[in-house]
Amino acid sequence: MFTGIIEEIGTVRSVTPGRDAATLKIGASVVLEDVRLGDSIAVNGVCVTVTGFTRHAFTADLMPETLKATSLATVISGTPVNLERALRADSRLGGHIVSGHIDCTAVIRSKRTEGNAIYLDLAIPNEYSAYLIRKGSVALDGTSLTVFEAREDSITVSLVPHTQAVTILGSKKPGDRVNLECDILAKYAERMLQPFAGQKNGVTFNTLQENGFA
Repeated sequence: MFTGIIEEIGTVRSVTPGRDAATLKIGASVVLEDVRLGDSIAVNGVCVTVTGFTRHAFTADLMPETLKATSLATVISGTPVNLERALRADSRLGGHIVSGHIDCTAVIRSKRTEGNAIYLDLAIPNEYSAYLIRKGSVALDGTSLTVFEAREDSITVSLVPHTQAVTILGSKKPGDRVNLECDILAKYAERMLQPFAGQKNGVTFNTLQENGFA
């Protein structure tokens, strides 16, 4: 699990293609302070496993599904990436619960600056709009953000100066594609309520109590 609080911006050193797969080598420093083989690190929000490391870089393998479903398929040598180590049990949850499993990619439709904030408007697939609500949480390229506005086919997020400085989102431009992960709690809630979907009386407090939800 992750929090969506980016620890540093790393740099892709190399991309070694394989058969419908690839191996990334990423230059970093902070996330390597206590790294071990098999550790999880989120790269632009994608949970990858450390397969090797030196003092200044680590390697990770990308499966075919990762290349199909995320923007990591487009990175090249020199591409900056957001990095975060997996959450420890004794850590503060500074952002929100992020799994590192990407739901979809979103395309930046527009970018504007108001005062010290940058607003990004992103097109999203319609099937994910139910999980994104105004003032709710979303992870974009692994960065925990608050949804400023939510519509059927798009969302708007705001980047404060700190987020602009310590993540790659501030340098994104219209047309760029970013990894999007919806709030996992919304997906769990939907799954748990599915058995009640056809009931005329809907979900009541009593039915929730009877089924262990209260």
